[in-house]
Order: sequence, then C-alpha cells, then structure tokens
Amino acid sequence: MFANELSTTQFIAIAIVPTLFGIVVHEVAHGWMANRLGDPTAAMLGRLTLNPIKHIDPVGTILVPLILIFTVGFAFGWAKPVPIDWRNLRHPRRDSAWVAAAGPGANFLMAIGWGMIGKLATLLPAGGENIALPLVYMSMFGMFINILLMVFNLIPLPPTDGGRIATSLLPPPLGRALSRVEPFGIAILLVLLLTGVLWRVITPFISAILQLIQRLLGG
Repeated sequence: MFANELSTTQFIAIAIVPTLFGIVVHEVAHGWMANRLGDPTAAMLGRLTLNPIKHIDPVGTILVPLILIFTVGFAFGWAKPVPIDWRNLRHPRRDSAWVAAAGPGANFLMAIGWGMIGKLATLLPAGGENIALPLVYMSMFGMFINILLMVFNLIPLPPTDGGRIATSLLPPPLGRALSRVEPFGIAILLVLLLTGVLWRVITPFISAILQLIQRLLGG
C-alpha cells in the first residue's frame, strides 16, 4: 500500500500508529465487553488499558509487521489475546458472541474515526501541507488496516472472532462440530493466505466497507 508514493521509512511512520492502536483497541474491546457481561478477568489483570506495553506480543505486534513491511510493503499483526473466563459470563453462550463481536466492532468504529481525521486534515489552511499530507496518508492506512482486521477476524473459522460468533449462534450440535476445527484453524488460514485464496475472498468485503464509510463521511 502506497508502495509507489512512500519510502519504507515513511510507510513505517504512517503505519505504526494505526496498526498498533488497531490491534490493541481490538483486544481491549474484548476485555471491556467481557467485564460488562460478568467476567472481570481482563480488568483484574490490568488489560483494560490502551498502554500498548500491556498488549504487545513480540512476534505478532513487532516481528511480523516489520517483516511484512520490508518484504511486501504491507503491515499486519496481532496483540496478546485478552484473557477471558467464559464461565464467568452471565449467559455464556449468548454473551460469548457479544464478546467476540466487540473486537471487530471496535475496528469498524476506528475505521470511521480515521476517516474523520482524514477529512479534517484536508480542511487545514494553506501552508499546513507538512501536517495535512502525513495525516491523510495515516488516515487512509488507518481505515484500511482496521477494515482488514475487522473482516479477517469475522471469518467464521475458529479460532477467529467470527468462528466464536458462529459457534455461539449455530444450533449446539453444529456449533460443537465447528469448534472442533479450532486446533487446525490457524493452519487453514495460513494456507489460504499463502495461496492467495483468502485475499480473493476478503478483498470485495474490504472494498465494500471502505466505500460505505466513505459515503457515510460524504466522500
């Protein structure tokens, strides 16, 4: 993304904040919703904070995004999962779907927020290009990375959020059958990603949501 317009250093500069906040707020949203629905585990462990140090996974938050930036000009990653004791939820089956949906929902709201920042950046007075242009690039990437995180996590294949939502909403026999895929879910997603199948599936959804947000913001 922006490969023909920005150097690697410039790309890292505009990508690091949206990527970091996208994955951190995603996890905090899970913990916040779980706390609201009866499980204080994340709150007691100090994970309901936007301090990235509390959520950094050395591989998923630092190593993988940097490798992707330097190899394919793209950033993607994950934070340490927020601990949740599903047994504490008041209505475990129903509430687990809400907890899972909170992460992608937070990414959707952040995508809208970045879009608003981009709109405001274009309204800066003449002479503010040194601030406006980086903000525009950052907002564009912020919208993209949050929509990507939202769509990827809604894939109905455990252990993604979409997989947990599906196992919660499906009739119990089907939900249990789907949950048995979880040990192989990451491997399946990795194969789909490396073969390009995953991108072909999710790209139309990413484009549609991006266009929706742009229309909502009058763009």
